[in-house]
Amino acid sequence: MTSEEHLSQQTPEAANDASNGDEQTDTSLRPGSTVAAQERREVVRANRVQKGLVIVNTGNGKGKTTAALGILLRAWGRDMRVGGIQFLKHENANYGELRALKRMGIELTPMGDGFTWTSRDLDETQAKAVHGWETAKARIASGAYDIFLLDEFTYVLNYGWVDTTDVIDWLRQHKPPMLHLIITGRNAPQALIDFADLVTEMREVKHPFRDQGIRAQKGVEY
Repeated sequence: MTSEEHLSQQTPEAANDASNGDEQTDTSLRPGSTVAAQERREVVRANRVQKGLVIVNTGNGKGKTTAALGILLRAWGRDMRVGGIQFLKHENANYGELRALKRMGIELTPMGDGFTWTSRDLDETQAKAVHGWETAKARIASGAYDIFLLDEFTYVLNYGWVDTTDVIDWLRQHKPPMLHLIITGRNAPQALIDFADLVTEMREVKHPFRDQGIRAQKGVEY
């Protein structure tokens, strides 16, 4: 296989990685692309715009946190400073992702008391969520992170425990310009969707529990 054939089989991400981040100078049209799309890529390359993104993973389908953890893994591989807070997971949780992140030196802190529908004291659950947001604000504003995850934070907003408008206003004023912030959870408020730079909605097509009665399994769900 020639070097040209090898490159043609790589994804755009792999090709960029192979060039160590250098800008591609090849202006030939990609397979399946259009002239307009190619022109847009060239404009984007020339502008060299970068910013810290607000990323929202929402929807009823499984995979919101899993996708966010994928970004944390990728960023860690790039020697970026990574951290986050889990708003509903019990503060003593020891799920597989927490075990792995601990070994990697990544601090993802559970600050809840379990899922709200099993809470024995919703006032305490709310207080923990509010405390989690105050902790998150301090960590976000510290400048100590390149990527920060607010896992299951949309629930805190939807329950009215923290005001969505206040959160957005605070982020506008205090989030470091190059910090990438990831927010996960169902039913993301429209104001948050409008504010975010990247929004993905997970749609449930099939689910093993619903369709086959298969409960959560180690290594897949926890």
